[in-house]
Amino acid sequence: MAYIGKTPLVGDFKVVDNISVVNNQAAYNMQVAGVNVIPETAQNLIVSLNGVIQKPGSSFNVSSSTITFSQNLVTGDVIDFIQILGSVLDIGTPSDGTVTESKIGSGAVTSAKLSSGKILQIVQGNNTGVVSTTSTSFVDITSVTASITPISTSNKIMVIYSSDGFYPLVASTNVVYKHQVLRDSTALGERSVTSASSSGGLQARGSFSFTILDSPSTTSSVTYKAQHKISSSSSTAQASDASIVLMEVSA
Repeated sequence: MAYIGKTPLVGDFKVVDNISVVNNQAAYNMQVAGVNVIPETAQNLIVSLNGVIQKPGSSFNVSSSTITFSQNLVTGDVIDFIQILGSVLDIGTPSDGTVTESKIGSGAVTSAKLSSGKILQIVQGNNTGVVSTTSTSFVDITSVTASITPISTSNKIMVIYSSDGFYPLVASTNVVYKHQVLRDSTALGERSVTSASSSGGLQARGSFSFTILDSPSTTSSVTYKAQHKISSSSSTAQASDASIVLMEVSA
């Protein structure tokens, strides 16, 4: 909730610098370490004058960083001390090393507070079996998909994909087997292997590997997946042990 006016002090207890009394003067500027300070209200001050604690609102009032006594002070009067009280319900700034992991709320630390290049989250999708296709158009490799919700629009997603592939050769034909990685419907890159056989009946093998640093520029969920296709419908291509790993990298 936003405050109208001055934000309350939070657990901020300070003692004002010594103030020298000026004869026949009621108003004095308050400073801490030479810097003007502004109490929340007169009730947030404990003021001792000539060894007597003063009543706020009647013995003195406060405006900005100025304290004004109800009557002019004279030579011989002594302002013993002025203590500024913050909110007594809060602890203020914790001491170094006192905030433990359990004290930090879930999601309380944003990526803006972290150094760049840090891994913020990891998700994975894989298929440890064999996924076959005879399609000459890209089709999904079952289960090799993962969704991630970036913490910041400026963060990047590192995509790591790998798979083995097998396919039979067709006599006197160049057979091309391709894999690609997509973010939602956007293709991010593809790899292919090409083999040919004069007699056919042979099998080719290829390995596919991607490392892509993507910039989705969103804090909405995005889905990455892998697809494959074969250039000859006479061949049945097989992707095996395929996996996709997503890592969010802080900007």
